[in-house]
Amino acid sequence: MIPYWYLLIALLMHPAKAPKLEARPNILFIVSEDNGPDMGCYGAPVNTPNLDQLAEKGTLFELAFVPQAGCSQSRASFLTGLYPHQHGQIGLATWKYQMYFADIPNVVTSLKEAGYATGIIGKLHVNPESAFPFDWAPQAKELTGSNFGRKHLDQYAVQAASFMADNDKPFYLQINYPDAHAPFTPQVDGVPAVPLVGHEVDALPYMEVSDSLLKQKTADYYNCMMRLDKYVGDLLEALDQTGKAENTLIVYIGDHGADLLRGKRTSLEGGLRIPMLIYDPRHPARIRTKAMVSTIDLYPTFLESAGLPIPHYLPGKSLVPYILGNQTSDRKYLFAEYHTHSNHNPYPQRSVRDERFKLIHNLVSGIENPGYAFTLDHTVEITEEELKRIATPVVYEAYQRMKNPPEYELYDLEKDPNELVNIAGDAAYGSTLTRLQSVLLDWQKKTQDPLIDQEVARKVFEAIMHTGVDQKQKQLVPYLELMTPKKPVWK
Repeated sequence: MIPYWYLLIALLMHPAKAPKLEARPNILFIVSEDNGPDMGCYGAPVNTPNLDQLAEKGTLFELAFVPQAGCSQSRASFLTGLYPHQHGQIGLATWKYQMYFADIPNVVTSLKEAGYATGIIGKLHVNPESAFPFDWAPQAKELTGSNFGRKHLDQYAVQAASFMADNDKPFYLQINYPDAHAPFTPQVDGVPAVPLVGHEVDALPYMEVSDSLLKQKTADYYNCMMRLDKYVGDLLEALDQTGKAENTLIVYIGDHGADLLRGKRTSLEGGLRIPMLIYDPRHPARIRTKAMVSTIDLYPTFLESAGLPIPHYLPGKSLVPYILGNQTSDRKYLFAEYHTHSNHNPYPQRSVRDERFKLIHNLVSGIENPGYAFTLDHTVEITEEELKRIATPVVYEAYQRMKNPPEYELYDLEKDPNELVNIAGDAAYGSTLTRLQSVLLDWQKKTQDPLIDQEVARKVFEAIMHTGVDQKQKQLVPYLELMTPKKPVWK
C-alpha cells in the first residue's frame, strides 16, 4: 500500500476533478517487462491478487501475443500498430536500432492531437524518441529509464497520481515497470514479503527441463511477478484516490515472454504469448476469451475508445467489441516475426498460427542460430552438457532444432503445446503445411515485408553479424538501406 502521506501530498497539490462519464475515457496503460501470462488469473502458481482482481472485473485474453519477442520491437509495435518490419525497430534501441521514419503516426501523437494529456513513467525504449512527444515524464532519472535496479518503485504510483489528478483534459498515461526483467531480483525493499525459493516451484513448463538452478530462476521470476503486482495495486489505489477511476480505461500487458529457455528472443509460444487484461469501468464484465489477439490491436483500440477514426492501413483490429462482450473470434490467423535483439542474436524468422497449428519459417536456415548459445551462456548460465543431461531425447532434439533450425517448423499446438515435435516433414500434415505457407506468404506480400526475399534476409543477418558486439563501439547496423520502404505504409 502507498504511504498515505505520499498520496495526500500529491492530491492536495493536484485536487481531483469530478469525473464526467460522458467524456472520452482516460487511458491508463500498464506495461510490465519480460513476462508471459504467469499470474494467478492465468492459472500460474504465483500470488498476484491485484492483477487477478483486474481480470475479475474486466476482459482477460487467454491468447494474446506480441509480434516480436523483444523489448524495443514489441513497444514500437503497440505504439504504432504495425509489425516490426513495417516500422523498422527490428532490434533494441540501446543497440541503435530505430524506426524507419520519425513522423510515423502513433498512440501518443494521435491522442495528443485529439486533446489528450500524455504522460509516461519508465522507459520508452524506441528510436527516435522524438516520434513520441509525451507532454509529461517524471524528473527522477530512475523513473524515466529501464530501472533494472528497481529504485524508488513506490514513486511510480505517487508520480502517476500527480499527473492523473492535474488534468482537466482526458489523459493517456503509460507506466512501464521494470519487473520481471532480468536480473530476477528476489526481494526489493521487503517486496515480496516472503520470497519463493527454488524447491517450492517447478521450472516453467515450456522449458521442458528442470534442475535446482532453473527452479531457483523460476522462483525468482515469480518473485518479480509478485512485486509487480504489489506496485500495480498501489497504482490502482492512486487512481481511485484521484476520483477518476470511473472514467478510466485500464489496459495491462507484458511486453513479451520471460527471459528464460525457449522464451524471449524466440518465435515460440513462450516468447510471443503474453498476459492482456482490459477493464472499462463503464462496461464492467467478467469475460475470458480465447480469441487470438495481438498488441498491434491496441492502437486501434485506444483510437476507438477515444472516439477517433481508425486508419485503414493498420493491420490490427480494435478490441472494443471484446470489452463490450459482443464479439467472438474472427481472426483466423495470427502472425509474428523475429529479426534480432542485440547484435549477439540475429536470426530472421516469420511465423503464423491458427487455433491449432503453428508454422515458423526460418529465413536463413543452414546457418547456426547465434541466439541459442547466447541464451544458454548469458541468460540461464547452463552448459550444453548439463542441458543434455537433464533433457529427455525428444526435448534435447527440440533444443538442437533451436540451435540449427530447419527452413520450416510445424507444430500441432493442441497435441504439442510446448512445440517439441516438428511435423513439417510428416506427410499426414502436408495440406496443413501448404496452407500455412500460402497464408504466411500472402501476409508478407500484403504487409510489404522486405524479407519476403530470403536473400535480403541473409544480407540483414550478415550485416548484423559483421557490425559486431563491442559495447563500447555500438554502431548502427546498415539494415535500413536493405529494409526501408520507398513509401511509408501510412502515406
